[in-house]
Amino acid sequence: MQAEDLRLAGGRRLKGIFAEGSVDQPLVTVITAVYNGQPYVAGCLESVLRQDYPNIEHIVLDGASNDGTVDVLREYDDRIALWRSEPDTGVYDAWNKALAEARGEWICFLGADDEFLPGAISAYIALANRNPQAEYLCSRVNWVHSSGYRRMIGEPWRWRKFSKTTCVPHTGSMHRRSLLGRLGAFDTSYRLLADYEFLLRAGRQLNAAYMPVITVMMRGGGISSTYGSKAFEEEARAQVETGERNKALATIHKFVQKAKFSLRPIRFALGRIIARVK
Repeated sequence: MQAEDLRLAGGRRLKGIFAEGSVDQPLVTVITAVYNGQPYVAGCLESVLRQDYPNIEHIVLDGASNDGTVDVLREYDDRIALWRSEPDTGVYDAWNKALAEARGEWICFLGADDEFLPGAISAYIALANRNPQAEYLCSRVNWVHSSGYRRMIGEPWRWRKFSKTTCVPHTGSMHRRSLLGRLGAFDTSYRLLADYEFLLRAGRQLNAAYMPVITVMMRGGGISSTYGSKAFEEEARAQVETGERNKALATIHKFVQKAKFSLRPIRFALGRIIARVK
């Protein structure tokens, strides 16, 4: 059977319906990469549909899921701009494919298990209007771990700190199309931190704006020292390859970050105790 017969693509675009922006209300593209995300993907889609901002297109790239995710996407066929299900090499490969389809002046990335809070997109655009030179917007994120531990993350983008460690969550950020055009595609040789490497390429000249507003509920995964180790390896590699740190300093910082990461189970346990007391 052909892929079309299996309905491994859908959305309003395939019916000839395209979202449009205007000078006052530019089009915003939301990109979601998903693989076997059936328990959460409907919540992600609904959070975009509930936004009060009128000009949004949601592009979903599924990595050939086999858990029912595609069935959920079919249910939303008439309400999202475009979805496709096909094999990919990871989230950044999916992002790059989606960017080739994106038509928005502003582009953001929302995880399949994450959700926008009400009014998030309107708040971003209001921030952009107040900062017409900005090409990168960032905010706060409510990070929720499966253990029950939660914390707020996200802070103003400052080059001095960002060049040493990732400190702005991609799911709480928005990128002007011109920035993506200038920097090019995400480097798919990175499995976890291509978004960090991408902004390192922008350098200290990145024109950013920040709002102390929580825009996203972001789900954290399981406690995994392997994941942490790989992330810190990639962080150090990105700093060296973009010329922002020499190899010796990047290596020292990597081991410090790994030591901090090893203490996360204790922090999560304390967070649960404190939450119960409150």
